[in-house]
Amino acid sequence: MITPAYVRTMAAYNSEMNRRLYAAANRLSDAERRRDRGAFWGSLHATLVHILWGDGQWMSRFDGWERPTTPIKESGHMLVDWDELCAKRVEADAKIEDWAKRVDDGYLARDMTWFSGAAQREVSAPYRLLVTHFFNHQTHHRGQAHALITAAGEKTEDTDLFLVVPQMR
Repeated sequence: MITPAYVRTMAAYNSEMNRRLYAAANRLSDAERRRDRGAFWGSLHATLVHILWGDGQWMSRFDGWERPTTPIKESGHMLVDWDELCAKRVEADAKIEDWAKRVDDGYLARDMTWFSGAAQREVSAPYRLLVTHFFNHQTHHRGQAHALITAAGEKTEDTDLFLVVPQMR
């Protein structure tokens, strides 16, 4: 399904897309970032916090990060300060890229069993599938964030993977 090269490419894409989206979001007022525009998590701020929350949940399983204690339904409110969110995003992206450099085929071939708070039961799945889900979760919600930024009247740079991560060519 996926390879270590895929993991590194997606980690690089994640970091760059976050830089682009946060730069655009930073050009908005705090009120605009917090305006409920009807997205799944309501506001741009809450959507970006939820992405970071999800990254923390998965990376606690993948790489031993401290697991966020905020419940999923409250995840969009885990961080209220914009500057703190920005700093934690940069830190998380660097750590995700570091983890991605250490992923190998043996790591991806293993299975993981954990209690899923979302499913409210124990789940087992291959790391290959879970790592794919991890990156898909980021991309899904970043798409929502992009739409919220656009709705607020701001522009972002390209979002297409082949334009963002040129080493894929």
